[in-house]
Amino acid sequence: MQEPTLYKLIPAIPFCIHSFPQNSVYQKGKKVMALEVTQILLSAQSVDGSVRKHAEESLKQFQEQNLSGFLLSLSGELANDEKPVDSRKLAGLILKNALDAKEQHRRYELIQRWLSLDVGVKTQIKTYLLQTLTSSVYEARSTAAQVIAKVAGIELPQKQWPELIGSLLSNIHQVPVHVKQATLETLGYLCEEVSPDVVEQDHVNKILTAVVQGMNASEGSNDVRLAATRALYNALGFAQANFSNDMERDYIMRVVCEATLSQEVKIRQAAFECLVSISSSYYEKLGPYMQDIFNITAKAVKEDEEPVALQAIEFWSSICDEEIDILEEYGGDFSTAVSDVPCFYFIKQALPALVPMLLETLLKQEEDQDQDEGAWNLAMAGGTCLGLVARTVGNDIVPLVMPFIEENITKPDWRQREGATYAFGSILEGPSPNQLVPLVNVALNFMLTALTKDPNNHVKDTTAWTLGRIFEFLHGSTMETPIITSANCQQIITVLLQSMKDAPNVAEKSCGALYFLAQGFEDVGPSSPLTPFFQVIVQSLLAVTHREDAGESRLRTAAYETLNEVVRCSTDETIPMVLELVPIIMMELHNTLEKQKLSSDEREKQNELQGLLCGCMQVIIQKLAASDATKYSFMQYADQTMNLFLRVFACRSATVHEEAMLAIGALAYATGPDFAKYMPDFYKYLEMGLQNFEEYQVCAVTVGVVGDICRALEEKVLPWCDGIMTQLLKDLSSNQLHRSVKPPIFSCFGDISLAIGENFEKYLMYAMPMLQSAAELSSHTSGADDEMIEYTNLLRNGILEAYSGIFQGFKNSPKTQLLIPYAPHILQFLDLIYMEKDMDEMVMKTAIGVLGDLADTLGSNAGSLIQQSLSSKDFLNECLASDDHLIKESAEWAKMAISRAISV
Repeated sequence: MQEPTLYKLIPAIPFCIHSFPQNSVYQKGKKVMALEVTQILLSAQSVDGSVRKHAEESLKQFQEQNLSGFLLSLSGELANDEKPVDSRKLAGLILKNALDAKEQHRRYELIQRWLSLDVGVKTQIKTYLLQTLTSSVYEARSTAAQVIAKVAGIELPQKQWPELIGSLLSNIHQVPVHVKQATLETLGYLCEEVSPDVVEQDHVNKILTAVVQGMNASEGSNDVRLAATRALYNALGFAQANFSNDMERDYIMRVVCEATLSQEVKIRQAAFECLVSISSSYYEKLGPYMQDIFNITAKAVKEDEEPVALQAIEFWSSICDEEIDILEEYGGDFSTAVSDVPCFYFIKQALPALVPMLLETLLKQEEDQDQDEGAWNLAMAGGTCLGLVARTVGNDIVPLVMPFIEENITKPDWRQREGATYAFGSILEGPSPNQLVPLVNVALNFMLTALTKDPNNHVKDTTAWTLGRIFEFLHGSTMETPIITSANCQQIITVLLQSMKDAPNVAEKSCGALYFLAQGFEDVGPSSPLTPFFQVIVQSLLAVTHREDAGESRLRTAAYETLNEVVRCSTDETIPMVLELVPIIMMELHNTLEKQKLSSDEREKQNELQGLLCGCMQVIIQKLAASDATKYSFMQYADQTMNLFLRVFACRSATVHEEAMLAIGALAYATGPDFAKYMPDFYKYLEMGLQNFEEYQVCAVTVGVVGDICRALEEKVLPWCDGIMTQLLKDLSSNQLHRSVKPPIFSCFGDISLAIGENFEKYLMYAMPMLQSAAELSSHTSGADDEMIEYTNLLRNGILEAYSGIFQGFKNSPKTQLLIPYAPHILQFLDLIYMEKDMDEMVMKTAIGVLGDLADTLGSNAGSLIQQSLSSKDFLNECLASDDHLIKESAEWAKMAISRAISV
């Protein structure tokens, strides 16, 4: 018997029609029609804003009043082949959004909500979803495939829906091609959603078999082959065991390589995407296949359509990434790393054929590539890959690229000149300076001429970019042979300033070159070669920010970033000129605040400009605050500056909020205890920043500024501490706040305690349990991936900084005994992280410091506890023997403090 379709099962659902206006299309005479879900879904896509809004409200009401009925009717709509495609697609999309969200906390809520639904309702929804895979309408099948994967992502880890994979695999043998296609698509999405450890190996083998068979050249349908190839891309993470088996790996690789030769361009592209993924996941297994892969990729790069050729180049970029990582980690010595992947030097072996192939792509530019910010084409991909090859093989690349540059750099065709310049710029990171400096010295004059005289915009753009690369990698205090001398410095600056008047894309790259030029003179001592040009550079950069077309090619942003770097790297000689900048930037900021009644587009531009100006003020304040004399000169502007920042906050924009917040941190540092007078007006914005869960970067920056304020005000911060601590504790208990903000919050406890000393007593009973539970969480990391270990180390460091600040804050106070009950736990935490053997140098330094603080503050009360500690002695000896002088220094201080505590 045929299964009844949904709309026969579920009566038309009466919505709360009263929300529609009396004259709406939903009226029929005086009688209100009961609406079916189809009509609402179609109305939710109406071009008429009011119709759309009312439909959305009705959907929301239905969801809130009867979630089970809502989800059931959506899944039925999706499954019903008699319904319009548009209502089915939206039904599927709403279903998907009811199961997943980007924000972690929201996602968790949706998962719990689904799991708590009635089992019968869930079973019916899942039946509809599987039924939709047989639909003749592609959009419905594809949407259902995504929703099934989302449900699987929730249920399979809970050991629910065990029959799913079996029923999908049985679909593969269905006669209708479209069912096979939809099922393979579903398996692909499923592999993307579900972690490999929740699927049994037997199922993994069957999924891979079905997918690889679907990719086979003998498969008659291109739709099936494409779905299978895309599914394999997602399933590769499941194939660890299969790639360890020679026969199975050979079979998978053969099928993937064959698919790169398919007649259908999308299949070829998807197959190369699989190869890229294999190159990073199974690098160590690739040896036997590299010759074949080279032939396939070379053919694709030379002859195939751009989307396919781009993926073929991406394969080699990915191999470079793998080898760069391996070589950086082991410095070329693999004798100590038996279990890890050795470097097979695939790039080095392929070099004689690979480099000419990449150089050829550099001549395939597009006419308008510099104008389009998101542009990515064959020439750009080839140049990027060439740069990675240079980083992988170093000096070996130079003799292979130089003939191409020499042959093309003076040709009449702009493509050849631009390609040659791009090739030169691409190989400047990797080879040794000794190899490159002589070449740069020959090329520099030529390039400066090309930047001003070449008739082609693309050539000038790439020349300015290449000059930036020269200054980034081959200029600075560490270089034995300087490429910028008193003889050529003036010419370089003159050319760059002239080019900043060129087309926006050329001007933006020239700003970038000037940025690296300034950066290279950061540590040159009291006098910099840039000093005589400081004023003209600053004037030119300010002129760029006022250009009519400064909004194009990120030009205004580049000009301000360069101005910031020029100020940051300037010497004491130019301080009077930096001081002159203060009223200029303040006036610019003031002008942005005067504009009233802006359109949303204008407001966005205003916000961006305010952010850039606040960022510039931050750098100027930091520069002037670095010495007492200049700090005093700046004080005349402090009140006005703070007032401007407060007005920026009143505009209420997240990005501006962040930049203004950072600038206020700099101002607090500069004004010290005097900052107290600004606190009454500023505090509400500080609190708003700490409450900003949505834009967590703003929250993190605000936490950092609390630290700046504590250091500036010391005990004067006390009146504001109740509010600040309450908000910080709220932040820590929230599952809505992004995890990256939690380590700085713990650090901030330390800053507050250091500032207010024993007055921190009233917060101990709240802060210490928080620190304790976070410490327990962070001390066990077995089985964690690299990203998790990195986060755990940040968390540990934050916790340790809190402990350190609290001990130092209470030192010499009669209330130190309040800390004694917490000492055993802290020592246990130090023991545990020492045993885990995965702490980084930052944590090591802070941890040994905390051991010293504990001994220093608690004295004899800590002595016996430290002696009982499992690892204190070993840990101390390890730190004393460290190559890192900061760790060693901390350890020597800790050793003295411990000796004092034990001998008392």
